[in-house]
Amino acid sequence: MKISIVTITYNAARSVQRTLDSVATQTWPSIEHLIIDGASTDDTLLLVRRYQATSPHEVIVRSEPDRGLYDAMNKGLRQTTGDYVVFLNAGDALASADTLSTVASLAVDQRPAVIYGDTNITDSDGHVLRPRRLRPPQQLTWRSFRQGMLVCHQAFYVRRDIAQHTGYDLRYRHSADVDWCIRVMKEAQRQAMPLVNAHCVLALFEEGGDTTQHHRDSLWERFDVMRRHYGLLTTVGMHLWFVLRAVIKR
Repeated sequence: MKISIVTITYNAARSVQRTLDSVATQTWPSIEHLIIDGASTDDTLLLVRRYQATSPHEVIVRSEPDRGLYDAMNKGLRQTTGDYVVFLNAGDALASADTLSTVASLAVDQRPAVIYGDTNITDSDGHVLRPRRLRPPQQLTWRSFRQGMLVCHQAFYVRRDIAQHTGYDLRYRHSADVDWCIRVMKEAQRQAMPLVNAHCVLALFEEGGDTTQHHRDSLWERFDVMRRHYGLLTTVGMHLWFVLRAVIKR
């Protein structure tokens, strides 16, 4: 059971080492780590090449200009050869040294379309701050994301055949991951494949990522993603509920 990890970097020397270290210390023996770099001009590639030379796992590095984050993710996705694929970008980390062993143990018997779990939020030094506010449901379906992205992208492991068949929609600059996860789950339903809850924390997500930095643009994109998948009336209704919930909490 080989697991492919795809890491996208661009001038990420400040944060990438934590990601590399978390993969290097994994106890699961069959790991393919693809690092897709957007032609960084800082020390990112120096750190990555040093990691490539010392990592116990297979490490593949590509560095060239791209058309943005999701273009780079598509490039990485096309090159993966593992049974399952997960995206772990600079600053993010696997929750513990046995995270991939846990994922692999859940994949052996059923070969589910998706294995998913919880996420903890960290600061820029990697210290855990809190659990992610949105939590995975016991039974995840593509309709679950009407309530928001309940599973963090970094805790969403997808069978490679489904992942590569789906790909990221480049019309979205900040929310193509939401659309991709929904389409993956729709394909899983079409093929009658299960989605399996790991019932544990699988990922550590650094606070202040791309979606946080481009919050307003991301919200508009997410509205469009939800409208396309769930219909306009459902999407408007859910967003009114989000606003009401926020007011009540105040």
